[in-house]
Parts: sequence; structure tokens; C-alpha cells
Amino acid sequence: MADNSATQEQHYRIGDFAQLSGLSSPTLRFYEKEGLIQPQRTANGLRYYTKLDLSWIKFLRHLLGTGMTIGELKQYVAWRKAGDQTIPQRLELLQNVQQRFLKRYAEIRHNLQILDDKVNWYEHKLAGSINEQESFANYLETLGHAE
Repeated sequence: MADNSATQEQHYRIGDFAQLSGLSSPTLRFYEKEGLIQPQRTANGLRYYTKLDLSWIKFLRHLLGTGMTIGELKQYVAWRKAGDQTIPQRLELLQNVQQRFLKRYAEIRHNLQILDDKVNWYEHKLAGSINEQESFANYLETLGHAE
């Protein structure tokens, strides 16, 4: 890490920034190639990053965590660069991603419920509190859960 001076902001080389951001150097280069990030360059061409870049990376990682695709991220970044007149498009994109994510999240919650039910069924079977003949489907039915 290089601190250029007390009056200038902290600059991070790619390796240091990779550690800070939790991303690998190749991933950072990929994001740069895709236009998702734009590191600064020193006079001799070495890339460096700032705290502002770290905030942006954190936001990108949140969007990726919702299932937003690289293509959607690229579109979002392009609209962001174009200015506030693209806020309606950005909002619509984020709302679409949000709806997709909420649907997937509901599926994940349901899958976890079934997994929890299966674990409980096995635990009760081992404890002898469930009839040896009771199927898992019947057990789910008694809980009011659907497969």
C-alpha cells in the first residue's frame, strides 16, 4: 500500500486492493475489462485503487449476490455513467432484479424448510417418536408443509 501524502487519498496496488475487496487480482482485471470498474493509473501505467473504488466494489458484490448478471451490471454501469436522466432505467433494472431475487429467495426458504423437516423426521425416527412406517410425505402433511 502506498500513501502518496497526507493531502492525497490512499492508493492501493492491485494485490493490496484484492485483499481489501475480497476479490482476486484476475477478477479485478476481468471487472476492468468488462467496464465495471475503472482504476486510476500512475504516470508509468500501473493501476491503483482508492477507498471510493472499494465502496463501488462492495456495491457490485451486493448486486451480484442478488443474481444480477454481468450483462445487467454492465448496463447499470453504462446508465450510471450517462447521468441522472437514466435513473428511471436504473430503477426498473433494479426492480426486475429484486423481483427475480425475491422469487429465488422464496424457493431457497422453501428448500431449507424441507431440509429442516427431513432432518427433524430422521431425528424423530431415531428417537422412536415417529412410527417406523410413517413416510416423509405423511410427516410433511401432518406439519402442513408441501413437498
